[in-house]
Amino acid sequence: MVRDFTFGIINRYEDLIIAGFNAAGYTGGNVKKNTKFIFVVGGVVSGIGKGTSVSSIALLLKARGFRVTAVKIDPYLNVDAGTMNPTEHGEVFVTIDGLECDQDLGNYERFLDTDLSRANYMTNGQVYLSVIEKERNLGYGGRCVEPVPHIPEEVIRRLEKAADINKAEFCIVEIGGTVGEYQSLMFLEAARIMQRKHPGDILVVLVSYFPVPPSIGEMKSKPTQAAIRMLNEAGLQPDIVIGRSERPIDDVRRRKVATNSNLDIEDVISAPDVKSIYDIPMNFENGGMTDRILAKAGLRSRRRDLKAWRQFVERGKTAQRVVKIGVVGKYFGIGDFTLSDSYISVIEAIKHASSAEHARHEITWVDAEKFEKDPKSVKELAAFDGILVPGGFGARGVEGKIQAIRFAREKKKPYFGLCYGMQLATIEFARHVLKLKGAHTTEVDVKSPHPVIDILPEQKKLMEKKEYGGTMRLGGYACSLEEKTLAHGAYKAFGKERMHGSVIQERHRHRFEFNNDYIKQFAKGGMVASGTNPDRNLVEIMELKGHPFFLGTQFHPEFQSRPLRPHPLFRAFVHACLRQA
Repeated sequence: MVRDFTFGIINRYEDLIIAGFNAAGYTGGNVKKNTKFIFVVGGVVSGIGKGTSVSSIALLLKARGFRVTAVKIDPYLNVDAGTMNPTEHGEVFVTIDGLECDQDLGNYERFLDTDLSRANYMTNGQVYLSVIEKERNLGYGGRCVEPVPHIPEEVIRRLEKAADINKAEFCIVEIGGTVGEYQSLMFLEAARIMQRKHPGDILVVLVSYFPVPPSIGEMKSKPTQAAIRMLNEAGLQPDIVIGRSERPIDDVRRRKVATNSNLDIEDVISAPDVKSIYDIPMNFENGGMTDRILAKAGLRSRRRDLKAWRQFVERGKTAQRVVKIGVVGKYFGIGDFTLSDSYISVIEAIKHASSAEHARHEITWVDAEKFEKDPKSVKELAAFDGILVPGGFGARGVEGKIQAIRFAREKKKPYFGLCYGMQLATIEFARHVLKLKGAHTTEVDVKSPHPVIDILPEQKKLMEKKEYGGTMRLGGYACSLEEKTLAHGAYKAFGKERMHGSVIQERHRHRFEFNNDYIKQFAKGGMVASGTNPDRNLVEIMELKGHPFFLGTQFHPEFQSRPLRPHPLFRAFVHACLRQA
């Protein structure tokens, strides 16, 4: 099924395959009326910015007045991202309806300023599982079930569902990995079928790398030309090529790629490295990206509305104040490299809050295990305006984090604990203020005499059955705020639109929870529950009285922070850090 675009020859076999799909009762590829699908694929190497390209294109089309959604396709056989190691795969993002997914969905939400759902994410594992389950239930009416056409058919069904649920006029689809990889073939095949049936409604964007080998000193376009040919072999021709490189791509290279790939030079967009991902939309806009997409889609712009985004980007560049935050965690290192992707939503939430406070952020990664090996080194935290302990699991680095938390509490440093960061703050307080010797979480010490953090009852049953995937307390849950508390004040000052009376909704990902048997003892000692779930009375927020800012959340506020709408707790934290500075 090779389509040779160089000579304009379409193999007759392709027509026969399409006819065969229809004869077999194939129903995929019926693109929803008024929906344009843009497939974004990668070339040469992975990790060069497909996700931010999708996010930026989505933002620009929304700014032109269109309803836009985005879908991430992961080639993994994992059913979701929840069982993937963060040091290998990066952060696990959680949607409002409780799906553990790729961190790119976080970027989509941040740029689009909207909540996405499980319909906006799929993996090879999900697709194959659905096809197999359908076959087991006689959903194919006794026909032989094969990779083609049934896998692409399921992919198309899911894409159309995502577009339909979001009432999208544009659905931008990121296919993970790079062209030529076996794992992505079925997704490319789905794109090819959709384009074959509805050529005017499908666009393909290739994000490819233009290397500049140090020994040569010249930018090379051949790798991208090779990637385009591999895409052609899958039956697809790019409509636009986004050229990623450490420096702007000159017209000589753009013209060379265009000439050899049946493109206009305007279809090759230069995308050099930038200091902030939030600069990318403006680079695309200045490079004519949005106009090219709309022209190819046969549409006209309805408006241009990027003023607020430009102001946000400008504040990040011109701010004079600097806020220095130490992030104490353990998912940082792999070999000689630091993996900030493990906490990407935390980083972005700090950026959003800092910009709103007219400040520049300076984040330093602090390995918690360092304090375990050298307890005196915890004094290094004095250099920061605030300390943050993000989420995590397991015993590694726990004692180091507890030392960092104790330093923040005793030295009156603003402290913000997220999920595990809240749990460890209560353990530190129990040990050193309430004098509960051996206080711990049963995640680490099942025999702790004072299990101030314990497993949720329903989670205990799941663990006994070894049901790990997708079984945590996931997604959005209500939290009732206590008035006249730090938490209530933060939401009232910086996020009143998020409040329904004194109730908010935040996203969770955990199995363990504060043990309410100790809640009165904690309150008497000065640490209070300022937020609880109204349905189950589970503790959602703990804060310390008489401290500039010492607060921990069982939920993950970073998942709901947006560039133009920073999360109120992050903004309150940065505000407190700047006061200290």
